[in-house]
Amino acid sequence: MTATAAKNPTLLDITKLLDPDGSVAAVAEILDESNPILQDITMVEGNLPTGHVSTIRTGIPTPTWFQFYGGIQPTKGTTAQVTDQIGMMGAYAEIDYNIAKLNGNSAAYRLSEDRVHIEGMAQSMAETLFQGNPLVDPTKFLGLNARYNDLSAESADNIIDAEGTGVDNASIWLIGWSPSTIFGIYPKGSEAGLEVTDKGQVTDTDIDGAGGRGEIYRTHFQWKKGLVVKDWRYAVRIPNIDRSLLTADVSTGANLPNLMFEALDTVPNLANARFAFYMDKSVLTKLRQQSEAAIKQSSLTVDQVGGIPVTSFHGVPIRRTDALAVDE
Repeated sequence: MTATAAKNPTLLDITKLLDPDGSVAAVAEILDESNPILQDITMVEGNLPTGHVSTIRTGIPTPTWFQFYGGIQPTKGTTAQVTDQIGMMGAYAEIDYNIAKLNGNSAAYRLSEDRVHIEGMAQSMAETLFQGNPLVDPTKFLGLNARYNDLSAESADNIIDAEGTGVDNASIWLIGWSPSTIFGIYPKGSEAGLEVTDKGQVTDTDIDGAGGRGEIYRTHFQWKKGLVVKDWRYAVRIPNIDRSLLTADVSTGANLPNLMFEALDTVPNLANARFAFYMDKSVLTKLRQQSEAAIKQSSLTVDQVGGIPVTSFHGVPIRRTDALAVDE
């Protein structure tokens, strides 16, 4: 693990370090490929088997200006103790015994066939990171939308209203991941909360849906994860982007580059965390069009990271996140 990864590790960094036989790490690689946001999230072992207790800074102390022989008033910051819960997700992947046998029943072949189940878990996890709300679904952990949705809360300073009033509104997020800002959690004593169990050859008692029996190979996947917002200043939400009004020349609808510039200026320090923008496909397309139309030299750049092209906005990566495609 590199020095940077050791200080700010992702799921893949941790599984490569902890997983001796490589099976969990291989699944983590597929999760990373399936949903780019998972490449960014800092992962921290929780201090509870089912969650994590954090002391969150809610106020910064004000110092005293003084003269010679003048007094300095004692001060202290304000904090709150918060417990974030972990959610559990599972899936079973099943492959026909004879098909697996024809292909050598290798671990690589079975993993390739299991891939669709793993991708489904990645998509569901990304959706929960934003949309999760235990008041709606108690099996899920608390996501970002529910934490940044009140314009009267202190975190309202980090909500930049795009002022759309339609029924197809979207959000853009700027998030800075680190152990001291915003991070994912996994249960205490586990391998990043990700478990892969090869159940081997088992008999399916209803393989054809008509009571017929047949032999299959079964793999069980389980993922336990939660989210901690330790310092709310390191996430910015740009909600109420009316998709139907977005135009390339900004004649109607939100000016996306301007809103994103404002988001960059809202966070305390871009050097303190691993930052990225998150938006869905339709909003990303309009951002490209608006940037190209506004200036000859667009504020967007495309860089090669590990041989993969990554679009950035003034040096901050943009991640296409289809979990944000839902109308808000």
